[in-house]
Amino acid sequence: MVDLGTGSGAIAGSLASEVPGAEVHAIEFSPFAHAWAAKNLSPLGVNLVLGDLRQAFPELNGSVDVVVSNPPYIPAEAIPNEPEVALHDPPEALYGGGADGMELPTAAADTAARLLRPGGYFVMEHAEVQAGWIAAMLARAGTWTAITTHLDLNGKERATSAVLADQTTRNERMGQ
Repeated sequence: MVDLGTGSGAIAGSLASEVPGAEVHAIEFSPFAHAWAAKNLSPLGVNLVLGDLRQAFPELNGSVDVVVSNPPYIPAEAIPNEPEVALHDPPEALYGGGADGMELPTAAADTAARLLRPGGYFVMEHAEVQAGWIAAMLARAGTWTAITTHLDLNGKERATSAVLADQTTRNERMGQ
């Protein structure tokens, strides 16, 4: 399992705790967040690296079962709704790149497609207003099946999952 943009390591730590024996890898770009993740994940045996999610774990290409990501996704001009986020989270943890905030979410999906084995599962958190865009982006890529948007506890569309198609399915979708 791989966590792209782990932040404090909460998701990677949950994976390691909830799936005993799982091999969990996590990457974080911010040195500050990486330091916190290292403290949180070291007792759990998670392989944590400091780096960009776009170049994450090339040695695992095509071999991963699950990729999760909660990348920065807020558009450049937006201000987070939650005061605890707006006042305390560092900008690099919030803003996803580009005017629409979709640079890093798109990169996370691309990296997931590279890392996953056929049939592997990808899930990514996003803003509720981005759910349709994320689902359409995954569908356009032609590499994903079972694209599903998930509601949070408040009934808002806050995550999207997909399964990496096998090569035959990808070729059929691309008209080959």
